[in-house]
Amino acid sequence: MAYLAPPHIPPSVALDDGDGLARVHLRLWQWWVSLLTVFATAWLITLGPVPGIIGIVTAKHILVAIFVMGIGVDSPREAET
Repeated sequence: MAYLAPPHIPPSVALDDGDGLARVHLRLWQWWVSLLTVFATAWLITLGPVPGIIGIVTAKHILVAIFVMGIGVDSPREAET
């Protein structure tokens, strides 16, 4: 059977997040804090084995937290329609 009406218009697809520079600010903040963490850990390693081990263990937790925040685990989920 032939259709007389044209097909429905496909839904709009978002091409960006529309958040301006918020994503850039987040990524720059992540780089900055990661760099500071690595430098602070390197400095603690020069103080001896005990401060170095404490620094490495602390840095691991900080860097994992930055990574998890960057991949969006804490971001709110959008409702599926």
